[in-house]
Amino acid sequence: MFPLQLLALIFIATPSRDDGKDKKRTDGQEGGRTDGQEGGRTDRKQTLRRGDLLVVPRTLFTHFGIYLGGDRVAHFIPDIMPVVSSDQRQISQMVTNTRLLLGVLTKCGSVRVDSLDDFAYGSEILVNTTDKVCSHLPLQGEEVAARAEKLQGHVSYSLLWYNCEHYVMYCRYGTVMSFQTFQFCKTVRSLLLSRRVAKVTALLGAWLLFYVRAVSSCSALLALLLPFLIWMAS
Repeated sequence: MFPLQLLALIFIATPSRDDGKDKKRTDGQEGGRTDGQEGGRTDRKQTLRRGDLLVVPRTLFTHFGIYLGGDRVAHFIPDIMPVVSSDQRQISQMVTNTRLLLGVLTKCGSVRVDSLDDFAYGSEILVNTTDKVCSHLPLQGEEVAARAEKLQGHVSYSLLWYNCEHYVMYCRYGTVMSFQTFQFCKTVRSLLLSRRVAKVTALLGAWLLFYVRAVSSCSALLALLLPFLIWMAS
C-alpha cells in the first residue's frame, strides 16, 4: 500500500484552506447577486480566453490544461478506465484516485475535457505562466484549442517522458517538452552522478573484491568500470 499512498500524495491536490471561507462568503452574498455572477470564480472564468494554458500547483508537481471556453478544460491525465471499458458514460465521470494511480502504473492515460472547477480541484489556477520561460512564441488561441481538442482520447502516458506538460506545450507552442522532467533529471543527475558517489562506488567495489572475495573477471571489470563511468559523467 505504501507506493499507492506515495503516488496519491504526489498526484492529489490539496484543496485551498480558503474554500470554506469562500463558500460562506458566497452564500452570504447569494441574495444580492445579479445573473451571471458567482463571485471571484466567475470573474476568473470571464477573463480566460480560448487557448489559454492553465497551470494548477499540486502537492509535489504542477498540473496543466488548455482552456477551451465555456467553462471547459482539456487536460492529459493518467487513467486506466479507457483501457478496461468502452462505456463512455463511465469514462466521462470524474477520474477517481484509483483510476489515476492505476493509470500511472500501467502507463495509460487520456486527454479529456472537464469543467474548470473539476480541473482545479480546489487549487489556485495560474494562466500562461510558461509564456515567460519558453523560447517558442505561443500559437494563436484558436489553433491551440483546436490542437487540444483534436488529441482527445486514449494516449500512452509516461510520468517523465509524456505527461500533461508535454501535451500542453505541444498545443500552445508546437514543441514537446517538460520543464518539470528537465528539473527532475537535473536533480537526479546531481545526486547520483557526482564525484562523491564515484568514490563511494569504488570503495564498495574494492570491499566486495578483497573482503567478500567475490572475485571474478566480470566483478573486477564492473568494480573498475562503474566508478570510472560515474566519475567521467560527474
